[in-house]
Amino acid sequence: MKENNIRNFCIIAHIDHGKSTLADRFIQLTGAKRESEIKEQSLDSMELERERGITIKAKAIRLSYKAQSDQTYELNLIDTPGHVDFSYEVSRTLAACEGAILVVDATQGIQAQTLANTYLAMEHNLEIIPVINKVDLPGAEPERVMNEITEVLGYNQKDIMLISAKTGLGVPALIEEIVKRVPAPTTNESIPFRALIFDSHYDSYKGVMAYLRVKDGVVKRGDKLRLIGHGSDMEAIEVGYFNPEPTQASSISSGEVGYIATGLKNVSEVRVGDTVTLKIGGSNQPITPYNPAKPMVFAGIYPTATDDFGKLREAIEKLSLNDASLSYIMEQSPLLGNGYRCGFLGLLHMDIVVERLEREFDLSLVVTTPGSVFKVTLKGKDQQSQEIANPAYWPDQSTIELAEEPWVRVSIITPSAFIGTLMEYIINLGGAYIRTDYMGHALVSGDLGERVDLVFEVPLRVMLTTFYDQIKSRTRGYASLDYEVLGYRPSNLVKLEILVNDVAVDAFARILPYDKTTEAGKALVDSLKKNIPRQLYQVPIQAVVGGKIVARADISAKRKDVIAKCYGGDITRKRKLLEKQKEGKKKMKQIGRVEVPREAFFEIMKID
Repeated sequence: MKENNIRNFCIIAHIDHGKSTLADRFIQLTGAKRESEIKEQSLDSMELERERGITIKAKAIRLSYKAQSDQTYELNLIDTPGHVDFSYEVSRTLAACEGAILVVDATQGIQAQTLANTYLAMEHNLEIIPVINKVDLPGAEPERVMNEITEVLGYNQKDIMLISAKTGLGVPALIEEIVKRVPAPTTNESIPFRALIFDSHYDSYKGVMAYLRVKDGVVKRGDKLRLIGHGSDMEAIEVGYFNPEPTQASSISSGEVGYIATGLKNVSEVRVGDTVTLKIGGSNQPITPYNPAKPMVFAGIYPTATDDFGKLREAIEKLSLNDASLSYIMEQSPLLGNGYRCGFLGLLHMDIVVERLEREFDLSLVVTTPGSVFKVTLKGKDQQSQEIANPAYWPDQSTIELAEEPWVRVSIITPSAFIGTLMEYIINLGGAYIRTDYMGHALVSGDLGERVDLVFEVPLRVMLTTFYDQIKSRTRGYASLDYEVLGYRPSNLVKLEILVNDVAVDAFARILPYDKTTEAGKALVDSLKKNIPRQLYQVPIQAVVGGKIVARADISAKRKDVIAKCYGGDITRKRKLLEKQKEGKKKMKQIGRVEVPREAFFEIMKID
């Protein structure tokens, strides 16, 4: 296919604004699949994607389209995830395209991630086609949404298209606009083969399958290749494109989107964002700077039954083959046994990994409270600095010179009626208010005022428990949320330990500012008191900071009535039996191991 007849584009939108449904209509109208083969969310092949109605992994498909001009075009569509956790994947996808379709829901208008993804596309100099979807719905307000897009994003109304991805209304005209407005790829014939990797997955027969956009040159089956960022060598044992199933080809050339089977056994070697080139006579210049996605959220994953650790190890190893952004190291807890400390891109990523482990590998798991990565500089001549993801490895407080934690900039789009409650909540968490941008039109029923974009800066740790749920509940579900990581800032951080029956439980430990320890400690011990069942002896639960107890609760002992058989008689016999029982409980406490139920861990995670 001539480069002038190739169009590479992606669909960007907030969650549930209709990306995958629009992709279905493109597949239907270009005849890439027979009518009988088309089902809803055709590109969302993972069971979890279809069940939740979200896109988790980027997908690519080649569509052949005969335009009104009678020319045949090759349309390469890349369907991207919409959730903020996968924004790194979205940015790599945008780098592989020349154009983007910006989908906005006619009933909801611009949302937080609509703005984030639009600005990302602008940074990559993409030709953006704004589209208002779901115009067929009874609650659709296309005129209002059009005015919002014009005012907030600056597009002309004549450039905005009205469609219904579900019914197909306006979609044929949109395909014509893609052909007209999205530029053809530009290549440099003097540069040897280079291609950008925008996704990968593991195939048990062919090794790692790298999805790539060829920037310059041609790649053929059998070519010896090298990854510029990672430095590893490989061979293209198979070359092809997606139609939408993987289809072998003799080669893929500049401007095209396809895949290569590398034969490599580990997805971590083929990272999203890396550049692949020829091993001999290749380029040393990457297409985009290679910065691997860094895990932002860490949590411990343990099997409910300690005998299942081998099963968990095998499951995590298999899952990591298809998810290069999942990191894990083995750890041991005195209460939970052997498990793994895992790193995730965000809370949704963690939720999906845990659900896949439980569903696909038939495991029952306990997940500890998620936390972020802290930086600690120790006292001494060399001012040694270290990153700490697990509270168990927090150094002694007296040895710490400086403690830092990651901060994020949070953008919340909400009706103006909820400004007060959101401000109060976020400032109480230790966040800082930055600004309010008024967006003009209210797209919600009732007298809730116009919509605003509230911008705050908050520590990442406050977002890792109930932050999202609180934002939704305080705005009656009308708010949308997006965030970006700003970097590290100094903070007066300490380790809050929880002792159950005088044994420190790493799974419950938290790193937080000193002035929050008493409040948090009380909430944690109260929650554990409610959720740990009574034993045959008294169980103390203590929240400790640097050896000082800041909160305590006791679970009272179950008591057997040992004097029930004594009918009257000498009181000394009853006392003797009670003393004997007391001694027995004391011994039992010394050797007793408290069983902490799974529910206690879930309840702990709900504490803000």
